[in-house]
Amino acid sequence: MSLTWKQSFRNFETYLRLEKSLSENSIEAYLNDVVKLEKFFSETGSEVTPAIVTYSDLKDFLLWYGSDNKNTRTQSRVLSGVRAFFRFLLIEGEIDENPASLIESPKIGLKLPEVLSVMEIDRMIYEIDLSKPEGHRNKAIIETLYGCGLRVSELVNLRLTDIHYDEGFVVVTGKGNKQRLVPVSSKALKEIDIYKQDRNYLPVIHDQNVLFLNRRGSKLTRAMIFT
Repeated sequence: MSLTWKQSFRNFETYLRLEKSLSENSIEAYLNDVVKLEKFFSETGSEVTPAIVTYSDLKDFLLWYGSDNKNTRTQSRVLSGVRAFFRFLLIEGEIDENPASLIESPKIGLKLPEVLSVMEIDRMIYEIDLSKPEGHRNKAIIETLYGCGLRVSELVNLRLTDIHYDEGFVVVTGKGNKQRLVPVSSKALKEIDIYKQDRNYLPVIHDQNVLFLNRRGSKLTRAMIFT
């Protein structure tokens, strides 16, 4: 018997709460995104269950949703929720292929918000593909950038020796080479540690003491963070 929308919503909610440890607001936002997809099928008279949704169905959904919601950021946010839902179904073995994997997000520019809500940060972290070489690095970057309240220019200049695990702070070099001590969460330190294991496998490291590197082993630039 094919999984119903109601059952899949309940399972997805449990997964987000117990496995991903997301906040209640974030969970609600993800579920609202997927409810919009169910509403699309309901209003168009399609008896489609989650397990048989196709790439073509999702393209039609985005056209339907975009006709009333012109804001590309809103469209992109809803799409990220739908992607997360089908990634969950794939993990659970409810589907054999992810129909959302080839759907492209609307172009919304490269501006990185200076201030994000906890829900928005949760969403950014959840959307990171940890199977990619840069996945754990990107997760560590977000945890450090927003957890410590750093400027992007300060983040890219962090060095391995700036991280003080036992004391729980990082040494940040700001404008005019002025240094300050900034508290860092245990969660951010954990993600940095995981990333450092991947960092060790880079074929070449041009600056051994720079914390965050690109795939060529060179220091990240501010522009790379925005992309």
